Amino acid sequence: MVQSLNLSGIVNAFRLLWNPRLAMPHIIVDDIRHIHFSNLKKYGNIKAIGFDKDNCLTAPYALTIHPPLKDAWEDCIKTFSKENIVIVSNSAGTDDDTDYKEAQNIEKTLGVPVLRHKLKKPAGGQHLASHLNPISVNQTAFVGDRILTDIVFGNQNGNLTIWTRNIITEKGDNKMALVIRRMEHCLIHFLQKMNVKPPLHCAISNGKISAYSN
Repeated sequence: MVQSLNLSGIVNAFRLLWNPRLAMPHIIVDDIRHIHFSNLKKYGNIKAIGFDKDNCLTAPYALTIHPPLKDAWEDCIKTFSKENIVIVSNSAGTDDDTDYKEAQNIEKTLGVPVLRHKLKKPAGGQHLASHLNPISVNQTAFVGDRILTDIVFGNQNGNLTIWTRNIITEKGDNKMALVIRRMEHCLIHFLQKMNVKPPLHCAISNGKISAYSN
């Protein structure tokens, strides 16, 4: 599937000049195997979780979970249950997805809902909040491999954000995404050197952050 131009991503990138905290994830892990889902629920009061798909759960545009991540994915589903997990993609479930066929195929293979939304990340947080209602935004975590879309999306909507910094593969990925991802890694390194912190979140302020990942 070919993605259309993400104007929201371009516009929101300029917002970081005024509020760079939006780019800082609350938690950084190599991949989802390093997330302690049960502790997020127990200590962080996280009741729902959203995921980007490509290079977070699957290879780019693939339909099935990346095999090494299978056990972690099953643990996530066991912890939160299928109805409280949702895939938020900038391709599947959007207007680029004719008749939402791609979203339907992903729902069959990954076993969780794919959000239908017109606005691409980092815009459109209201669609995720509506889908998960009555679970509040601060009881929702968002996990993704992209800073300018996934992490900014989660932070500006009050979610607990988790960045998976190691991608699955560059093979088959969007060429523009390859370039921007390298810039994002440099951005995070710079913000860390400048001691920029992520937005405040109750799951972090309780002092249990070390329990959420390894």
